[in-house]
Parts: sequence; structure tokens; C-alpha cells
Amino acid sequence: MQKYIVVIPARGGSKRLPRKNILPLSGKPLICHSIEYALCDFSPNDIYVSADDAEIMEVVKPYGIHIIKRPESLSGDLVPTADVLQHVSTEVQGADILYDYMILLQCTNPLRPRGMLREAMDKLQQSGKRCLVGVSPSYRKLGKIEDDRYIPWNYKFGQRSQDMTPLYYENGLLYITHRSLIDECKIIDDAPFPYIIDHPYAQIDIDTPDDFAYAAYIISKQ
Repeated sequence: MQKYIVVIPARGGSKRLPRKNILPLSGKPLICHSIEYALCDFSPNDIYVSADDAEIMEVVKPYGIHIIKRPESLSGDLVPTADVLQHVSTEVQGADILYDYMILLQCTNPLRPRGMLREAMDKLQQSGKRCLVGVSPSYRKLGKIEDDRYIPWNYKFGQRSQDMTPLYYENGLLYITHRSLIDECKIIDDAPFPYIIDHPYAQIDIDTPDDFAYAAYIISKQ
């Protein structure tokens, strides 16, 4: 039986949308959406929030989940998420808690389809791979501009979108990583299992006030 833990990173600093991780979205702080989603499949004892901010810690405390204080050295704008997850892993293993896989849920992707976690975990186990990344299909006709000339990249002029070779984008909704990769300070390797999420929620990634407003709009229509 594989052991999974869920990690939700949440730092206090945010330039484009200040204090975004605790801004109220549909009546609850942004981070709470990811916590409550995780609680649908996991016990509080399997969920960890990595935070550097006292107010964030107070917001999540009532859920009874683990709170790991993030050092200042891991709280800057340019710190890779992999470094944060490695710190959590070190703290967890230092407390003699063994796990096999770490599930990363980002606060900036607050809405996720029901049943996603369990299905993704099953698919990863069946694949035999060490990591999984959530991806979504893109139906856009993409191109580049060179010397004031537009050049199609993934299609030909006049080609129907349904005849294009499918492309996918990393949507940020879900990552699952084996402990061995986390110990190498990696979230994904060069052959992650692609878990396809073809859902409007995959388009929500909150970094700006407009992103936040769009998420609120989508929730209001549910």
C-alpha cells in the first residue's frame, strides 16, 4: 500500500495580487479551497501546508492539518517550488513519517474536478512512473512572428482545428511525485505520466486581480 501526503505551499508575499492566498473567494480564503478539496480524499494528518506567514497559519489552523514553518530563505519570489517541497520532505522524514508519493496542490488553482485525486493516483500506479503532471488539451492555432511576418507553428493556414495534431499545456492543477524525486529536488522527471484534465477549471490560475475575478465568476455559475 503506497503512502501519499498532500502539500499545499502558501507564502505571504505576492506582488501582482497582494495577500492572494488568504483573499476571500466565494466566502472563504483562497487557500481553504485546496485544503477542503484535499480533505475529500485524505485525513488532516496527511495534509501539510508550508507557510512563512503568521496570518496564513492562523487561517489554516482550524482544519487540524500540519503546518510547516517555511524559513525565510525559501520565501522569496524566485525560490523554486521544488526547493519548498524538499524542505517539507526533510521535515516530514525528520519526524519519522514515511511516505511514498507527495501530491502538490497549488493555492492558485483553487477549483478542481471531483474525483481527480483518486483517479490520478490509480493511473500513476498503473503507469509504473515516478511522477504525474496535470495537462489539458489546447485547441488554439499558435504561431510566431519573424521579420513582421506571422508564421503558423502547429497548423497550416486554412486547416481545420479538428484536424490539427493535439497539443497539451501544463495546467498546474495537480502534480504527484515520488519521494526519490523530491529528494533530488525535482517535481517531475523527463518522463512524467500525463494526466489529462479537459475541464473549464483547468483554465483558472490565479496570479492577477482579473484571474481572481474570473474564478469568482466561474464559482458563481456552478
